[in-house]
Amino acid sequence: MLEQILLGTYTRRESKGIYQITLDTENGTLSDATLLVEETSPTYLALNQTGDLFNVTSVDGEGGMAAYKHNNGQFDLLNKVTEAGAPPCYVALDEEKQLVFGANYHQGIVHVYRILADGQLEHTDKIVHDEPTGPHENQDNAHVHYTDLTPDRRLVVCDLGTDRVYTYDVSEAGKLSEVAQYVAEPGTGPRHLVFHPNNQFAYLFGELDSTVTVLAYNAADGSFEQVQKVSTLPVGFNEFNGGAAIRISADGRFVYASNRGHDSIAVFATTEDGSKVDRIQLISTEGEIPRDFDLDPTGKFAVVANQNTDNLTLYRRDETTGLLEMIQKDVYAPECVCVYFK
Repeated sequence: MLEQILLGTYTRRESKGIYQITLDTENGTLSDATLLVEETSPTYLALNQTGDLFNVTSVDGEGGMAAYKHNNGQFDLLNKVTEAGAPPCYVALDEEKQLVFGANYHQGIVHVYRILADGQLEHTDKIVHDEPTGPHENQDNAHVHYTDLTPDRRLVVCDLGTDRVYTYDVSEAGKLSEVAQYVAEPGTGPRHLVFHPNNQFAYLFGELDSTVTVLAYNAADGSFEQVQKVSTLPVGFNEFNGGAAIRISADGRFVYASNRGHDSIAVFATTEDGSKVDRIQLISTEGEIPRDFDLDPTGKFAVVANQNTDNLTLYRRDETTGLLEMIQKDVYAPECVCVYFK
């Protein structure tokens, strides 16, 4: 079977935009990446159910979101909505309400865009966080890093700067109203999270202290409560590291997290109810700064993007044990920071 993967990138050196690459699951190989959409630093992206593309963009020093119409394997630009300042760093969709969410790290803003009938975007709301920031040197300001839906279709937002996870109700018109805040331990730096399939627990990756925190989710009020916190690094490792991406297997039995600095994937086994995790593997990413990775739809492979060394690494995944085995490395992908299976 051939699986198509979209790659979001920076365009500071060699990259020209969004690339596509093929994973051959029968042979366990990745082919060469080819340019799909020429764009300026489309670092994160998402597709809707009809295959239309929404991605981070930058235009003449302004940052925002772009919409492209899918057209026989190609993408035609519909519009770009930008404003002064740096672009967002995350993209998520609400298909039911026809909304796009963006996390603006540099400005500490949650953005909401509406998808119009013709597929174009319009900006509908934004929230600026003004809570106190954490003690780490990288917490000089609010830094929104993640905006995505909860299982009950609220919006959950991770803010690295304020050490908080926010929960918002989302109106049909695309307006946000805060319903809960989880305050992490100082200096955690919440970056991304994933939910267990039972919808009762989430796993929060702390970028600044390289930890995974197990959070109990209360659907009644949208709140989170800490259950467990574990390191993604080996004992005695004291060099620089920044947590990056976190993923969970479809059956909820294993959680994966990437370390930038230690340049590894930490693999955790979950308890049957999802309330605890135990680290069972640390495996090299065979490159520098694994900014993003993902598990393929079959659950049998993982693809890691090493941003600084311009390479992808392919792993075979044991569905029973959760362990990873490297089967291909040095697959060229310039400045890749997002791995998205179509």
